[in-house]
Amino acid sequence: MKWFFFMCMFLVLVLAACGGNNNDAASGNEEATAEESNNNDSNNNDGNSNAADSGEAVEIEFWTMQLSPDFDDYINGVIEKFEDEHENVTVNWVDVPWGDMETRILSAVAGGTAPDVANLNPQFAAQLAELDGLVNVEELIDPEVKDQYFEGAWISNSFDGKTFGVPWYLSSQVTMYNADIFEQAGLDPEDPPSTFEELYDVAEQIKEETGKYGYFPPFDGSHVLEALVMMGVDLTNEEITEAAFNTPEGLEAFEYFTNLYQNELIPREVLTEGHAAMIDMYQGGQLAIMASGPQFLSQIETNAPDIFEVTRPAPQITGETGLMNIAAMNLVIPEGTEYTDEALDFAVFMTNAENQTDFSKETAILPSIETALDEPFFQEMEENPTPEEEARVVSASQLPDSEVLIPPMENYEDLRVAMVEALESAMFEQQSPQEALDQAEEQWNQILAQ
Repeated sequence: MKWFFFMCMFLVLVLAACGGNNNDAASGNEEATAEESNNNDSNNNDGNSNAADSGEAVEIEFWTMQLSPDFDDYINGVIEKFEDEHENVTVNWVDVPWGDMETRILSAVAGGTAPDVANLNPQFAAQLAELDGLVNVEELIDPEVKDQYFEGAWISNSFDGKTFGVPWYLSSQVTMYNADIFEQAGLDPEDPPSTFEELYDVAEQIKEETGKYGYFPPFDGSHVLEALVMMGVDLTNEEITEAAFNTPEGLEAFEYFTNLYQNELIPREVLTEGHAAMIDMYQGGQLAIMASGPQFLSQIETNAPDIFEVTRPAPQITGETGLMNIAAMNLVIPEGTEYTDEALDFAVFMTNAENQTDFSKETAILPSIETALDEPFFQEMEENPTPEEEARVVSASQLPDSEVLIPPMENYEDLRVAMVEALESAMFEQQSPQEALDQAEEQWNQILAQ
């Protein structure tokens, strides 16, 4: 089911990975290992370009993460169109199980058998870029083509002054709320909270009037760090060499989450369970507000149709900064490819406005090309729209003002865990919020100095 694939996909952008594989893709995924070896024996020279223009037959290998079999027709259709326009170029598609991608790509890059184009997320791609394992597309791409992408999405592929990927598809979080619970709490279901300050008041009223929870901040992903940035907290200095969050704004953010927890306005489970528990609680009717990607509406419709019927989408909840976050996926070109130009041509073709719009119609994602939003599909709804249609228009409307709020950083997971553990110590009253903030600062500086 497509909703299940994208549930896993966007959880991994901020959380963990999902497994599973399918060996029936028309690209010949069952022969992936052989293709990697045979197709890349020559992918270790100095980056010859324009081979197709000379009439030479060119084969490029394209790796995706668990898009088969759900999107076989779409991916193969784009490849066919590209090959029609590039007569001497053949694209071999290899679909890799999500949980295997990091190991496979690291091994392939190290062994000189990397694909020519690969689908990764910015945080992991940055690790390869740090090892000089990816082509700097900024040096190769036509500036007019670059300008077609949302600036916030393009910046998400930057690390150490280089651009290591081309933005592909995006997800913009929306606020999904249960209108029935709002009414039970005496709240206006047409006026959901738009700021963290309003959210606190709403959560308080919902708990007092219904005994249910208004909010569940998942601690197992990047939500906490993103919230800090929305609240006006700088995580690091500009050079990403020192922590910069031990400020009045940082303390206020720590106190915000600590007060929510200690006043029992958020579930105890936030410290032991994560995003999946939030969804379960929402579709069980025990949670009023769920902040997540609109792709999860399909899951709610399947598992809890009554909750789906009373769900209303609204824009992201943010801080005084007005910042909104997007999750991004990209296409990268590993160093050593024999066909850099053809690989970049394919990455640009795969991500053009037409192809991204078609992909968005297949499932709940958004394009990284600005002009794609001119399509009525992203702007118009039926007279009585479904929650999914509303969420699509709401999330698309946010894209011009959204960006990836957590830039690629070395040792990111260690940094994330250090912040969460410090905040949890304040919520458990093991430390004061200021002591917890001091702890997080010390640990971040140690990690950033590595």
